[in-house]
Amino acid sequence: MALAVLALAGTFISLYLYLFKIGKIGSMACGTGGCQTVQLSPQSRFLGIEVALIGLLGYILLLALAAVSLQPRFEGRSWPLAGLLLATTGAFGFTLYLKYLEFFVIGAVCQWCVASAIIIAIMFLVTIIEWRRSVEPEPIQ
Repeated sequence: MALAVLALAGTFISLYLYLFKIGKIGSMACGTGGCQTVQLSPQSRFLGIEVALIGLLGYILLLALAAVSLQPRFEGRSWPLAGLLLATTGAFGFTLYLKYLEFFVIGAVCQWCVASAIIIAIMFLVTIIEWRRSVEPEPIQ
């Protein structure tokens, strides 16, 4: 459930950033001014795709996987958790790359991007904990 809530929060952040990027929101709420700098930088696109759109689609995927893993009919099946582990690992790696760009290439930090990075880091850690819990052998009684 925690993963689903975090993914939903990330979805809203990414949607907000994407709506700004495509011009549906005139100005962005950002106390530092770094958000506009980051969002309008050449690095805000990855392989020709808006990073905010990649984030939005990624969070929707994570939300769907988290929702599936909560369904009783998938209890005991390993693929939903394996999918979450794969997706959060990729998202965490991509987030580290984006943080590198913010700090060392763009020279500005977006508070919304930091919030998203924190969400992904927590999701990654929760997924690892759940994965470890699922593969631990049952205690002998």
